[in-house]
Amino acid sequence: MLGASWDDFGLLVRDALHSDIALLNSVNDSLLANSGKQLRPLLLLLVSKALGSINDDSLHFAASVELLHNATLLHDDVADGSSLRRGQATVAALMGPSAAVLVGDYWLSKAMDMVMSSKHRNDAVMLFSTVLSNLAQGEMLQIEKAAAADTSEEDYMRIIYCKTASLFEAACVAGALAIDAPQAAMDAAARYGRAVGLAFQIRDDMFDYTGGDGLGKPVGLDLKEKKITLPLLGALKNSGTEAEIRAMVRDIEDHPENCTEIQRFVIQGGGLDYASARLDEYILEARAALDVFPASEAKDILAELAGYNAIRKK
Repeated sequence: MLGASWDDFGLLVRDALHSDIALLNSVNDSLLANSGKQLRPLLLLLVSKALGSINDDSLHFAASVELLHNATLLHDDVADGSSLRRGQATVAALMGPSAAVLVGDYWLSKAMDMVMSSKHRNDAVMLFSTVLSNLAQGEMLQIEKAAAADTSEEDYMRIIYCKTASLFEAACVAGALAIDAPQAAMDAAARYGRAVGLAFQIRDDMFDYTGGDGLGKPVGLDLKEKKITLPLLGALKNSGTEAEIRAMVRDIEDHPENCTEIQRFVIQGGGLDYASARLDEYILEARAALDVFPASEAKDILAELAGYNAIRKK
């Protein structure tokens, strides 16, 4: 569907990262070889295609989104103490946290270079700076709530919007911005991206209780980090044991055996069904947002990608 445009995007990312420092190039090559789904730049380019055509700004924004996303993952691995990412050892695990932060900073600087080389740089700078602010705030709120184990569903939705959906939203808006789409289309792109991003993160959080193919992290890792996500929040509703379960989450460091009991509570208490129902709501919301888009193959693919969140295994 995207053909040469997808190849051009990949070349932009690779060229942006090139350095005369051999160690940095080696790390970058390793990261690029394990680049994941690249869903955010894919959505961006499809939005541009659905609303008009892919141009240089579309490609630069797609590269910027991919660079920014991976920069935040490098930083997240340090903050979370993660040893695995996409089934491979993290830079932090292999080279230490300082190297991971420096490589993340490098990718982030290259993301900003891409933004500044676009014709729509002023609007794009504001768009992506808002994302960076959201990412930081979401991470801090999650840390605050994990310490107290008092995450509410409202807290959870704010966290996953800030940490995940805000970049999906920005990617889709950037795809519309690149081609000077009308405001109604820009707003629709934002609604679509936000809903897809929320569905994506809910699905990821369900995997913490069910597992998934090739996730690259053990089941229950989020729970061990005292992150209360939607499946647990769903099981807590009308359970009559909310205080006890939250106390178990708070004590999980000293009592890791609590993890198995909480997982059982979520599965038996319908927590996964609750999360799945909410996920389906966001898929419907994403598809409804596309009503503003003209009929096209790209629009159909965007609708299919929204639904992919209901069935993906990793």
